[in-house]
Amino acid sequence: MDRRLFVALLAFVLAHHELAIAASIITGTAPGFAAGTTGGGDVKPVYPTTVKELATYLSDAEPRVIVLKQELKFINTEGSTTESGCRPTNNQQCLAKNNGFKGQDAILMNGDTAMQQTGGCDSGGKSIDVTYDNAAKDPLTVASDKTLVGEGTKVTYDNAAKTPLSVASDKTLVGEGTKGVLNGKGLLIEGSNVIIQNIHITNLNPHLVWGGDAISIGGSGQAPKNIWIDHVKISNVGRQMIVVHFSGATGVTISNSDFDGNTKFSASCDGHHYWGFLLYGKTTQISLVGNYIHTMSGRGPKIGGAEGDNVVVHAANNYFDDNTGHAFDIAAGAYVLAEGNYFSSVKTPNLDDPAGHFFVPVRESNCKTAIGRACKLNVLTASGKLTSYSARAALGEVSKYSKQIGGYAVTEASKLSVASGNFGVGALTSTIASATNNKDTPAKEAEGSIQEAQQQEDTAAQTSLESNAPVNEAASVAADSDVTQSAIQSTEARSVGTCKRKLRKRH
Repeated sequence: MDRRLFVALLAFVLAHHELAIAASIITGTAPGFAAGTTGGGDVKPVYPTTVKELATYLSDAEPRVIVLKQELKFINTEGSTTESGCRPTNNQQCLAKNNGFKGQDAILMNGDTAMQQTGGCDSGGKSIDVTYDNAAKDPLTVASDKTLVGEGTKVTYDNAAKTPLSVASDKTLVGEGTKGVLNGKGLLIEGSNVIIQNIHITNLNPHLVWGGDAISIGGSGQAPKNIWIDHVKISNVGRQMIVVHFSGATGVTISNSDFDGNTKFSASCDGHHYWGFLLYGKTTQISLVGNYIHTMSGRGPKIGGAEGDNVVVHAANNYFDDNTGHAFDIAAGAYVLAEGNYFSSVKTPNLDDPAGHFFVPVRESNCKTAIGRACKLNVLTASGKLTSYSARAALGEVSKYSKQIGGYAVTEASKLSVASGNFGVGALTSTIASATNNKDTPAKEAEGSIQEAQQQEDTAAQTSLESNAPVNEAASVAADSDVTQSAIQSTEARSVGTCKRKLRKRH
């Protein structure tokens, strides 16, 4: 064979081999709102070995498939800071309890010397010094309508967590096995067409509120679109696990991920993380499917509540476990359909905010007109009540996205076994399949059934709500099926307070 021809053939084979490798790096395809997201596509993968390389690959203008084969440690890479901070009232109370758990101090908003602009602190409090990691700290300003009294102190933080890694458009970031770990640094997704898969984000100043958000989406500019976060694990963060900022984001799916609230530092003083999800946006659409959300005490998730919000969330096949506070907190501007979710030991499955819109099906047929298929019912064991409110408005808004929501099969609610095939990092499988490919087969290990749950009126909201269900499907969509049964509620410990819009306080 001619040498030049041989070299050309070899180059052709190697090029196609590299394309095949790139195509095989991502497991599955995005369901729900993020369907069609391709990330970096089939470009040749890159393998960062340093913090600097990863930051460059994520933020440059090139399409990238970035494979993380190691733990990158950001702690101490940017120094640390000690400054005046705040000891919120709830942390003062936690210290007084001396119950074996620790609370969280708070980093003050820039310029807030009087402690009047930071949730959790005001002029009646006292200051402290704080130490934190700047790389994890994510300065987000939001509105507030209530502030707790804090005291000043000194806080110290690691600087690396203060500023998250910026993620530009057309990026895929995927970890190899359990090796892909970001230790001390979060992500800020500002671009569109982004895939984050099989990555563990951890250790973002967990002792401090405002110590760092794990994954932030959007900002003050144009809203990003087409973002798939899949098989991610998040643990030991100071603030939110997931944030969608005021700009909003469309075409977002968060799937098969492990949101681990186990912590030494808890705003609720019980080893359960309070700050889970904060989903804002003037136009935001999110599929929240197949996730394990556990050991939390609040905001699991909080949706809407900022001025001008229009946030649509489809929450399906999630496993909510061991929550000492509340799961859903659905406020003004939020429209949520929750189906096929499994709640185990969740004190308050949802707060009752009449300004929000929440639809919980009580019959599988309730959704058919709105989204083109039957819904799956939720299951609750050893939990409070899951309660619809403003159901007609919720289902009406959700019906605008029937293609995205009805286009994949939701399975029966079930308790997930601990395995990467179900959620989190490791050897991956896709658990949510296209409706055309998966009609009836459950993708998870069932430990109990909806029939068993419905036999227990005190643990299954569907049983007690059934008497309020419309007698036919058309009526269920057209009639306001708001449920008057109140959920078992606990007073929300808003340790850093909600935010006063006029003052634009941090939330």
